[in-house]
Amino acid sequence: MKKYEMIFEQLQKDIAEGNYQIGDYLPTEMQLCQDYASSRDTVRKALQLLVKCGLIKTHQGRGSQVIKHEQIDFPVSQLTSYQELVQQHHMNSKTNVIAIDKLIIDEKLSKLTGFTPGGLLWRVIRQRVVDGIASVLDIDYLSKTLVPEMTRELAEQSIYDYLEHQLKLDIAFAQKEITIDQINEQDKLLLDIDSEHHVVSVKSRVYLANNQQFQFTESRHKLEKFKFIDFARRKRTADSDLSLHPTDN
Repeated sequence: MKKYEMIFEQLQKDIAEGNYQIGDYLPTEMQLCQDYASSRDTVRKALQLLVKCGLIKTHQGRGSQVIKHEQIDFPVSQLTSYQELVQQHHMNSKTNVIAIDKLIIDEKLSKLTGFTPGGLLWRVIRQRVVDGIASVLDIDYLSKTLVPEMTRELAEQSIYDYLEHQLKLDIAFAQKEITIDQINEQDKLLLDIDSEHHVVSVKSRVYLANNQQFQFTESRHKLEKFKFIDFARRKRTADSDLSLHPTDN
């Protein structure tokens, strides 16, 4: 690990443990250079990482101030669009549409997405910037049969709003897979990765009420920006017994 990464991790830990409270200023660059026996360039690289993580804000002539840093609850068990999440949490977010492509489904793409080979898909790649930090990379594949048109304007807004209110599609449920993945070259290019080595990947196959798949999506998230939540209820023993010993009808 490089020296500036070590300084970053220690300062990040100090902030997390409350050694520096919200509103406090970190020691000056000169003091940090002395504390860590490092050059000013090394200290500045560490501070830049803290800025990109949303932990501090630099003020010209005053130094680096600790700011409010909250993780955003990402509901695993709900089928919630990104724009709905933005509205619920009043997030400061911007969507950048990286690419819109029309693809023929080959065997490899079919295995990834679940769609039958030979058909056509829209692929929409979007970068989500939260509080000035590129935090989410969304890669959506949509059935062109069910979604005949896709434009940059639609992709910048809520695709689900377009599907439900204009195309009148009845979006019902999704099958999700959540993994911790090694970062790839696309992540490095489109996310503010810094010293991180992993992202949270959420892959979803999404279906209409008639059980027809219309979408496959992969959302790749910076680890520290979102926390993933679910609601679990314990199954009662009596219910289990009934399922094992059904009554005769």
